[in-house]
Amino acid sequence: MAATELYTKYARVWIPDPEEVWKSAELLKDYKEGDKIIQLRLEEGKDLEYCLDPKTKELPPLRNPDILVGENDLTALSYLHEPAVLHNLKVRFIDSKLIYTYCGIVLVAINPYEQLPIYGEDIINAYSGQNMGDMDPHIFAVAEEAYKQMARDERNQSIIVSGESGAGKTVSAKYAMRYFATVSGSASEANVEEKVLASNPIMESIGNAKTTRNDNSSRFGKYIEIGFDKRYRIIGANMRTYLLEKSRVVFQAEEERNYHIFYQLCASAALPEFKTLRLGNANYFHYTKQGGSPVIDGIDDAKEMVHTRQACTLLGINDSYQMGIFRILAGLLHLGNVGFTSRDADSCTIPPKHEPLTIFCDLMGVEYQEMSHWLCHRKLATASETYIKPISKLQAINARDALAKHIYAKLFNWIVDHVNKALHSTVKQHSFIGVLDIYGFETFEINSFEQFCINYANEKLQQQFNMHVFKLEQEEYMKEQIPWTLIDFYDNQPCINLIEAKLGILDLLDEECKMPKGSDDSWAQKLYNTHLNKCALFEKPRMSNKAFIIQHFADKVEYQCEGFLEKNKDTVYEEQIKVLKSSKFKMLSELFQDEEKALSPTSATPSGRTLLSRTAVKPAKARPGQASKEHKKTVGHQFRNSLHLLMETLNATTPHYVRCIKPNDFKFPFTFDEKRAVQQLRACGVLETIRISAAGFPSRWTYQEFFSRYRVLMKQKDVLSDRKQTCKNLLEKLILDKDKYQFGKTKIFFRAGQVAYLEKIRADKLRVACIRIQKTIRGWLMRKKYLRMKKAAITIQRYVKGYQARCYAKFLRRTRAAIILQKFQRMYVVRKRYRLMRATTIVLQSLLRGYIARNKYQGMLREHKAIIIQKHMRGWLARVHYRRSLKAIVYLQCCYRRMMAKRELKKLKIEARSVERYKKLNIGMENKIMQLQRKVDEQHKDYKSLLEKLTSLETTYNTETEKLRSDVERFRMSEEEAKNATNRVHVLQEEITKLRKELHQTQSEKKTIEEWADKYKQETEQLLSELKEQNTLLKKEKEELNRRIQDQAKEMTETMEKKLVEETKQLELDLNDERLRYQNLLNEFSRLEERYDDLRDEVNLMVSIPKPGHKRTDSTHSSNESEYTFSSEITETEDLPLRMEQEPSEKKAPLDMSLFLKLQKRVTELEQEKQSLQDELDRKEEQALRTKTREEEERPPMRGAELEYESLKRQELESENKKLKNELNELQKALLERSSPEVTAPGAPAYRVLLDQLTSVSEELEVRKEEVLILRSQLVSQKEAIQPKNTMTDSTILLEDVQKMKDKGEIAQAYIGLKETNRLLESQLQSQKKSHDNELEALRGEIQSLKEENNRQQQLLAQNLQLPPEARIEASLQHEITRLTNENLFYEELYADDPMKYQSYRISLYKRMIVCRSCFSVVLFATSGALTEEQAGCLFLSPRKSSTESFTMSTFPPQLLLSVFSVICVILMSLFDTVCY
Repeated sequence: MAATELYTKYARVWIPDPEEVWKSAELLKDYKEGDKIIQLRLEEGKDLEYCLDPKTKELPPLRNPDILVGENDLTALSYLHEPAVLHNLKVRFIDSKLIYTYCGIVLVAINPYEQLPIYGEDIINAYSGQNMGDMDPHIFAVAEEAYKQMARDERNQSIIVSGESGAGKTVSAKYAMRYFATVSGSASEANVEEKVLASNPIMESIGNAKTTRNDNSSRFGKYIEIGFDKRYRIIGANMRTYLLEKSRVVFQAEEERNYHIFYQLCASAALPEFKTLRLGNANYFHYTKQGGSPVIDGIDDAKEMVHTRQACTLLGINDSYQMGIFRILAGLLHLGNVGFTSRDADSCTIPPKHEPLTIFCDLMGVEYQEMSHWLCHRKLATASETYIKPISKLQAINARDALAKHIYAKLFNWIVDHVNKALHSTVKQHSFIGVLDIYGFETFEINSFEQFCINYANEKLQQQFNMHVFKLEQEEYMKEQIPWTLIDFYDNQPCINLIEAKLGILDLLDEECKMPKGSDDSWAQKLYNTHLNKCALFEKPRMSNKAFIIQHFADKVEYQCEGFLEKNKDTVYEEQIKVLKSSKFKMLSELFQDEEKALSPTSATPSGRTLLSRTAVKPAKARPGQASKEHKKTVGHQFRNSLHLLMETLNATTPHYVRCIKPNDFKFPFTFDEKRAVQQLRACGVLETIRISAAGFPSRWTYQEFFSRYRVLMKQKDVLSDRKQTCKNLLEKLILDKDKYQFGKTKIFFRAGQVAYLEKIRADKLRVACIRIQKTIRGWLMRKKYLRMKKAAITIQRYVKGYQARCYAKFLRRTRAAIILQKFQRMYVVRKRYRLMRATTIVLQSLLRGYIARNKYQGMLREHKAIIIQKHMRGWLARVHYRRSLKAIVYLQCCYRRMMAKRELKKLKIEARSVERYKKLNIGMENKIMQLQRKVDEQHKDYKSLLEKLTSLETTYNTETEKLRSDVERFRMSEEEAKNATNRVHVLQEEITKLRKELHQTQSEKKTIEEWADKYKQETEQLLSELKEQNTLLKKEKEELNRRIQDQAKEMTETMEKKLVEETKQLELDLNDERLRYQNLLNEFSRLEERYDDLRDEVNLMVSIPKPGHKRTDSTHSSNESEYTFSSEITETEDLPLRMEQEPSEKKAPLDMSLFLKLQKRVTELEQEKQSLQDELDRKEEQALRTKTREEEERPPMRGAELEYESLKRQELESENKKLKNELNELQKALLERSSPEVTAPGAPAYRVLLDQLTSVSEELEVRKEEVLILRSQLVSQKEAIQPKNTMTDSTILLEDVQKMKDKGEIAQAYIGLKETNRLLESQLQSQKKSHDNELEALRGEIQSLKEENNRQQQLLAQNLQLPPEARIEASLQHEITRLTNENLFYEELYADDPMKYQSYRISLYKRMIVCRSCFSVVLFATSGALTEEQAGCLFLSPRKSSTESFTMSTFPPQLLLSVFSVICVILMSLFDTVCY
């Protein structure tokens, strides 16, 4: 398939964009060959025409499908190009918050500028032992891969961390070292891994500083070798440093800081041990205040000082050496404050007793005069003599700063040397892993010598990267004769030759430094003459003669020549060094002794940096002046030598690359700047890595190594004498795709992921073998354990069963005695309680009746008088209003009529005048005058009619005035009565004020309760928030534990499955055995029961005594009958509300309330008829049972006939019950179909009341069912307890006793004794039967009366629903009073002979009625609107529940409770009045 065929309609592509670098677009039509323009549509909906390059005709790169976006490894993408890589990194970083991504063998790490919880010990344990592709990309995965390859291949490893300043190189290197320290542990008790980690805070304090790009930027490069023994445990470490930025000691740009250690010292100046250093605020010293930013947000320098001192102690730098270091650093701060005064243009002096210089000399232990002299002078040596020459102020300041830089560099070297000594191990090192934390490619607006050295180092590292990834790969394939297409790649060897070769840039720079009058301009001209137009990588700027351009692998960089020579020389005056060497301060003199034998090959470095190396440079033969010549060695030469040593080390190890990317220049968390990211990706060669790694064979093994490693996967017959052929045969079986591997001359080459696949197969085979061994050993151990446990269990069971039998017998004796005691104790308590309640009720009755009567009389009197006052007052007001209105109407009529009359008079006068005039002037106007005369006559007639009407109104007015006068006289009489009423009103107002005070008190109590509730709510919310936080933490821990459990579960599944199969088989066999035993026991039990019945019949025949036991058939019959009846009734009541709810409201036709109530009455009548039928049926059943018992006493029982009779009777009862059910359902359906939606709607009060009644009936039926079940269980238990006593259930014992009685006399005596006992039992049973029957009849009568009362209440409720809300309460109270009076009179006549029974009945009745009536009043309140439906539903009681079960006061507001209790009190008062009456 051609590439152009992919560019069809709706295909997505990437196009260049100046702001976002690449933008996504969609093709609007298919692309055809020869098209110069492509129609595109951007994601924001804008259409665009994209013009192709006419020369290359290169199409825009295609976009990957969405399913591939966010891949862990960039090499897994279908289309590998710059926009795909950039988009994948952006999606993972912004959307998924993932900072790590694989790019073949390179790990790309993006700095999040935020602390992430992904570096804990649990994460380290998760990555330990895992393959690189099994887990998500992480720095721990790279560290684990290096550690694993070191152990497997027995070859040294290196982790190269590179990137720009602020990209996170130092943090990545730190986490890699932490991983090695945690996973490997130490081989000795010295905890070397802790020392390795402790070196980080020391090196950060003296080598890191705040820059505009990074708050903790490493201003030097370091290479740490972590040594391991043969068991791959840490035994030591060694550190090499590169390019310390010395210029930062004396100068900082804006918003930057000096090294952290200076600010830590100033923050800890108040400590007593630092008082001798005479430190102060950082803004006081010249070397720490230039940047203007002495504080970093979120960092406490004093606390960091404590960590630094702890790390020094851990690494063996004792307190005296620590104070020596701090003393030198404090002296440098004071040296920066030394000031100079100019004498003239070429000389300067220091003021006498200058305080900063005095403090510096005291701390350093040198003479004040010598140091002040050599700070302002220098020595010039010629062939014959030497001269002392004064220097200018500017030269003195530069000399002071150079001395400070030199001292700091020496101190830095000394600290690194001591750290290496502390990390050094006496045990022989077997292998090591090196971690290189080095600066990345740099390009600024002004680039000088420092950037030149940094970019030179990156060129060397990039060459090493190319050699490893590209060149060595291809050479290896060609060497092994593997078919491989050569891929072109960028080789930066020409750029390196331009810098370091003979007559290169560094060579010409060193040559210019040796010239007496060398300058930056002359050096620039030499560069132009040597390389311009001869080397394609070297260019000259158009507008400058003091700069040059080098084409690096990442980008073109323009360097300014100014300052190159001075920084390369790094001049320090020898006389100042001699003064310091003669110091009394022992540690300072140690820094400057044996410079030739120092561990670092460099004693002076560029003004930007200091170089350190592990190997020492051997000095030449000793001769005078060697020290000064060594000191004058150029920085470029030193740096080139150290880089060569570093490259040799890296080439001798297996490298692992970590490329750190800086997402933005503003340190914003999780913000991605595409331009900055693309610059860094192009600089680090990520795209070339993707292309080569995806096409190559990254893994390779020799034939012998492969055979020894994977011998486990071969069978004995597969092993041949030729190792190469054996490996080929194995790979052909395991890996079917031959493109995944290649066979070379001496090695086997694998594509990515194949070695991991082989390792998985090998691990699976070893795991299966281990499981087989474990299976056999565990089986033998468990069998042994099972036999031992079985024997112990049998002995324990024997003793436990005996103990339980003894305890059970003891328990039976105790329970019988306890029941007797409880019977008498409860009788005494109840009798005492009854007497106390009787006395209290009599007292309460007397007080309540008097209070109620007085209140009732006063209320009636007030109401009567108020009505009289209202009557007279309303009449008087009506008369006054009528008189006033009549008077006003008459006055208005008179005024209006007078005004109209005057108008008419004026009109008539005017008309009269006009007529006489017109008669004279015009004789023809007579007709008009006649018309006017007619009009006057008509008006005269109208006037007469109006007068008649006025006279009639006057007569009516007179009659009404007389009536009103009589009403006024009546009102005068009523005024006197009103005066008396006002006095009573005042009394009532006083009572109202009292009640208001009580209301205010209750409101204040309510406020206090609400405040307490708010406080409690706040406390609970705080507790909830804390619990939620703990819950989140526990969830995280749970997820981590689940991951571990899943890993372990995978290993255990196979073993557990096999065990489960075996155990299930064994359990099935045991279960079948148990089933057989159980069936045998059942058969034996049934056989014994039959045997027992036969023996019982034989004994009855022998003894000829009738059996006095319980009638089993009757009890079972009655219990089954009750179960069937109650269950059917319950199902009816439960199905009713469901049917009512299920029927749609659209089918309901509107109907009157009267029709609904009539239907309800009909339902109640049908229920009464049903109940009466049920009662008659019960009575007939009792008569049948009695006759049956008599027949059984007269003749032997016939079991089969009785069962048939019972089944027939049960069927008849069920059929009747079903008929009644059907009738009830039909009535309910008719009600629902005809009822109006206003009355029978689910929210209506009547609907709610009916539903509550139905639920109460269902609850009562459930209670009845439970009582029946309890009675059945008691009867069965009593029967089982009586049968052994009467019949001696154990047949074997009975036969043995009969056989022992051989004598006839003994048999006769036993017969007489049994006869007497049977007579006694019969008499007891007959007396119990009579009492039981009497109680049943009494209870049935009470139930019938309660049901009738319930029906009356329902009728009353139906009537009250038709009444208005005010009349409902009065009607219900009136009905209650009449009902209670009738009931009391009836029971007074009934219990006339026994007053105690009457009193007990009254107390029980009062209790029950109080609860029932209170609930009934609540229903009335709900119907009238005083209560909500939910409150009424909660207060409505079922007939069978007690008040304590269904009435809770705490759920209602105080006002509602007051109203309910007022109704209860009215009922009580009426009840007590009737009783007294």
